[in-house]
Amino acid sequence: MTKRKSLVVPSSPEASERLSRVRQRDTSAELSLRKTLHARGLRYRVGVKLIDKPRRVADIVFRLKRVAVFVDGCFWHGCPEHGSTSKSNAEFWKSKIEANVARDSDTNERLTRAGWKVVRVWEHEDPNDAADRICRELEKTNEYD
Repeated sequence: MTKRKSLVVPSSPEASERLSRVRQRDTSAELSLRKTLHARGLRYRVGVKLIDKPRRVADIVFRLKRVAVFVDGCFWHGCPEHGSTSKSNAEFWKSKIEANVARDSDTNERLTRAGWKVVRVWEHEDPNDAADRICRELEKTNEYD
């Protein structure tokens, strides 16, 4: 297996270091939502690969219900309410976030065609409100995973 080379040139060594510490899973928003779902008696899988090529991984999955949950960061996924623009390397970040939004849309379409229900949760959402939306999707069938 070959290591993928990054086409991105960091704007500074400090920026590179800062970005290397950004969590991709087990973020505070994910953990809060998972804790809320668990407290409601729901059981789920975490970090499940649902599509091979291109590889797509859902944050929370209810397999039997075929419900995939993605917890999206406001900056990284272009939240209309809290998304912001970077002052450094602005054009790069604009295209990066646009690519993320396009990938999210593609993921939604692919999973929907495969019979999955997709729930997208913004990191700023109240975990109880997000859990309510997820529960409504789960209630559309009779068994939990």
